[in-house]
Amino acid sequence: MYHHLAVVNPPLTGNPLVPSWTEVIWGGVAFLIVFVALWRVLLPRITKTLQDRTDAIEGGIERATAAQKEADRLVDDYKAQLAEARHDAARQREQAIEEGARIIAEKRHEAEEEARRIIAAAHSQIDADRQQAFASLRAEVGTLAVQLAGKIVGESLEDEARQSRVVDRFLADLDASQSTASGARSSS
Repeated sequence: MYHHLAVVNPPLTGNPLVPSWTEVIWGGVAFLIVFVALWRVLLPRITKTLQDRTDAIEGGIERATAAQKEADRLVDDYKAQLAEARHDAARQREQAIEEGARIIAEKRHEAEEEARRIIAAAHSQIDADRQQAFASLRAEVGTLAVQLAGKIVGESLEDEARQSRVVDRFLADLDASQSTASGARSSS
């Protein structure tokens, strides 16, 4: 039995770590075929894929940088527009305040003018009423004075010239007595 094993597996001659030359040649030819196939077919595809990925990454970075620059520009534009809008709002607010103050001053001036006009009209009306009342009172006092003088004197004072002299003298005396009385009051 032992012998049979020896025939099936002939004893090895030489170093088992060193391959035979036929295996080295066929292995080298197969390696060259695989190497050339990889070099010509697979390596360009891998290189193209890597280049596409590099371009995509770099393009993405460039697009992101461009988008960031655009976003920064838009933010700066927005800030400028916001500052301008705030400035316009402040200017319009100032104009509205100035316009309101101008309208108030104008209406106040108109009201003062109207008040002066009303006061002047009232004064002239009072003066007219006073003159009318004074004339009416003078006529009435004159009539009463003539009647009283006629009763005191005992004669009729029907003559108009005489009536006028009597009335004028009475009123002058009356004015003199009022002046004296008001002078005494003001000095007290």
